[in-house]
Amino acid sequence: MGACKAPIPHLLITSSSSSSTQPPNLKALIPVSRTPLLTRRLVLLSLPLASFLLPSNSTAIDAIDSTSSSSSSSSSFNPISDAERDASAAISQRISNALELLEKGRELQARGDFDQALLCFTQVIEKYKEFAFSDYARVGRALTLYEVGNRDEAIAEMEDVSISLKGYPEVHAALAAALYVDKHALLLAENQFTIATLLDPHYTDLSYVKDTKHWPPSLVSSLQHFMTLS
Repeated sequence: MGACKAPIPHLLITSSSSSSTQPPNLKALIPVSRTPLLTRRLVLLSLPLASFLLPSNSTAIDAIDSTSSSSSSSSSFNPISDAERDASAAISQRISNALELLEKGRELQARGDFDQALLCFTQVIEKYKEFAFSDYARVGRALTLYEVGNRDEAIAEMEDVSISLKGYPEVHAALAAALYVDKHALLLAENQFTIATLLDPHYTDLSYVKDTKHWPPSLVSSLQHFMTLS
């Protein structure tokens, strides 16, 4: 019916021929370590995963102990001693008392009670002289001294505090007024007033020193004489 297809040669090879064509050393080509390698993999896979990922119990316990001990030591450490804390509280209280006394002196000066104002300013200077702001009490003391009649001491106080508070316009303006009227030192007064007005031009206004700074009446009058050169 149709032409007979030629047999495919490699399909007709008999078992005897295939065994005869097999290389004699085929067994030598098979890896000898296949069976041991497979066994090793099975052993490794059979071990718990935690044994590879987690530390041993002793290591974990040591880590916890180390953390807890460091935490307890840090919580117990205090860089400030009780004595230092008490000293700081005492200084804070002294500062508060001094500032309260300074403010009281200024209020008394504003009300015209110059004797009591002088007492408050003097207490700040004598009791709290270690604080830098005690120099502002010296300014108040000088102004009130000028009013109660001790003008020489007032001017000496102004001259001294004008050095320690150099650049504080009020003391320079007050010193200018006093130097002109009481010492007749026009040139020195001009120098002091130039410093004061360069720092704060308000001191050219008599109402400012009277109503805002609450200068004593005698010092306001002296400043007016200086500004008018009368």
